[in-house]
Amino acid sequence: MTRLLLLLAIFVASPALAADPVTVASPGGTLTVAVGVNGEGRPEYSVSRLGRPVILPSRLGFLLTDAPKLERNFAVAASARRSVDETWEQPWGERRFVRNRFNELRVTLEEKSELRRRLDLVFRVYDDGVGFRYEFPLRGTSAGVRIAEELTEFALAEPATAWWIPAFQWNREEYLYNRTPLSEVGIAQTPMTVRTESGLHIAFHEAALVDYSGMNLQNEGHGRFRAVLTPSSDGPKVSRTAPFATPWRTMQIADTAGGLVTNNLILNLNEPSRLPDIRRWFTPFKYVGVWWAMHLDKETWGPGPRHGATTANVKRYIDFAAANGFRGVLVEGWNEGWNDDWFANGRDFSFTKPYPDFDIEALARYARAKGVHLIGHHETAGNIANYEAQLGPALDLYKRLGIDAVKTGYVADMGGIQALGADGRIHFEWHEGQVMARHHLKVVQEAAARHIAVNPHEPIKDTGLRRTWPNWVAREGARGMEFNAWGQPPNPPEHETNLVFTRMLAGPMDFTPGVLSLEGRGQPIQSTQAKQLALYVVIYSPIVMAADLIENYAANPRPFQFIKDVPTDWAETLVLNGEIGDYVTIARKDRNSENWYLGAVTDENGRSLAVPLAFLTAGKTYRAQIYRDGPTADYRGHGKDIVIEERLVTAADVLTLTLAPGGGEAIRFVAGGR
Repeated sequence: MTRLLLLLAIFVASPALAADPVTVASPGGTLTVAVGVNGEGRPEYSVSRLGRPVILPSRLGFLLTDAPKLERNFAVAASARRSVDETWEQPWGERRFVRNRFNELRVTLEEKSELRRRLDLVFRVYDDGVGFRYEFPLRGTSAGVRIAEELTEFALAEPATAWWIPAFQWNREEYLYNRTPLSEVGIAQTPMTVRTESGLHIAFHEAALVDYSGMNLQNEGHGRFRAVLTPSSDGPKVSRTAPFATPWRTMQIADTAGGLVTNNLILNLNEPSRLPDIRRWFTPFKYVGVWWAMHLDKETWGPGPRHGATTANVKRYIDFAAANGFRGVLVEGWNEGWNDDWFANGRDFSFTKPYPDFDIEALARYARAKGVHLIGHHETAGNIANYEAQLGPALDLYKRLGIDAVKTGYVADMGGIQALGADGRIHFEWHEGQVMARHHLKVVQEAAARHIAVNPHEPIKDTGLRRTWPNWVAREGARGMEFNAWGQPPNPPEHETNLVFTRMLAGPMDFTPGVLSLEGRGQPIQSTQAKQLALYVVIYSPIVMAADLIENYAANPRPFQFIKDVPTDWAETLVLNGEIGDYVTIARKDRNSENWYLGAVTDENGRSLAVPLAFLTAGKTYRAQIYRDGPTADYRGHGKDIVIEERLVTAADVLTLTLAPGGGEAIRFVAGGR
């Protein structure tokens, strides 16, 4: 109690809000934001929830490379409010309809110095989160704005536990999540998720990252974090022409971990779709492909006796896809350029010339005749100068052949992106810098013009732009399934239960589940078969791979049935229980039927979870097709011990899920079961 009174005293008495702050509350009154300037004219904001401080007064502003900083000597010149309550429909997604209900506060700041520059702060306050951004107007600014650093802060009011991965490391976003006291965070990528001492859950991220540098969070001590923008080779981290708006800085806030997952803040802060006709040419789907064998070192991307992308091998996958109801077949390693130095420079990749043993024209026809679509692959090795020079012809080829989805790749170490500068020379950039924000949007827009969906790996972070450009269907951006093949260490059992409450808050991930063999390259996967099935519900993406070798599916037909049955497009998503890094149970309703699907996964600890089925339609009977861990199942052995059974259930029932260590459970609820 003493600590709470102290925090409240800080909140009330801080000089940061001494100059008559302007406030705005969320529609339901849950959250309140105060914005003002302190005695030195420094703009600051704070956030409270139900009268209790969440974010203490935190500074705002910029350092510029060619002008004085925008950070002090400001006064509030004007303010305006508006309210919005609307519902919009996703063309595909975790749920069909999304409510967008917020109160907005716009505060115009003006310098008291002779420069008289102006800066607008825009806050949108929801009952479960806050988004804010800066808007640079024309008045008082030169045409060019060159940002050295953003000075945005987030000062947490309480000690907390944090789940985070480090920024500016060589392997981009592909790290296991750290769980540490907030005080031990270094420089973190976003989303960064915290649970405060009082049990409040907050995820820090950004929305609508367009023509700007990605934001990271640096620990300044005492619960205070400052934005650190991703570097640029050009000096300024961001170079723009006014007027423009920055990305939204976001805080998703919930009592429970599950409340973060069902939060729509990131999507709502993006602009409406630019592709109103996308349902005519993109449908969520599942796919198989020439991929996992390469990570197992059974096949190669490059040419030779073990080349995976051969006409004969790809025909096998097309036949399998057609026989088992999969729409797509991914083919990696089909194009010239996979030489010994591809990772080092990427300059030899051709995106229109197949290897001689891969007949792309004949395979496209063969697939089309069987109702299957090839999925293209463009690995760039981070050489976007080479890729952008070929982008138009490469996408034209896919359009002509009916290849309507492409997986792109940017395998390069930190700072290893090769981009063509305005001076005609190659510059080295970061995966989440402004150059790559421009590049990814260029690829997505060029693909949209040809009715092609895009799934980048080694991508820029997801910030909800799939709302505006819904052909940007998924991306990687985390430590994926391939680490189970050769990673040291492989992904531990807690990995997916971390992803749900961290990386997945940003958007869909192409995680490639379903490895029923449970075998990597000479090392076991730390999972059970039932967990591999549950991941199809737990880890969301509108495109989902059945990643294992097709012969392993033939050897496991009964668990494979769930992979064939589970859809990838949902009418609704519910989180039934969960704790970050420990366990989670998610239920999703099929968009195209009355069926529901449930997935539950756990960490290294076995556990029993009681799950009420109240989400089912009352008065209906469902046939529950259950895929659960067997009595001896354990990620350390007997992972293939799976029990497959059926029972009739209704909304009045409560199921007890018994998850093995490293295990899971998947259930298909078929409406009208008898």
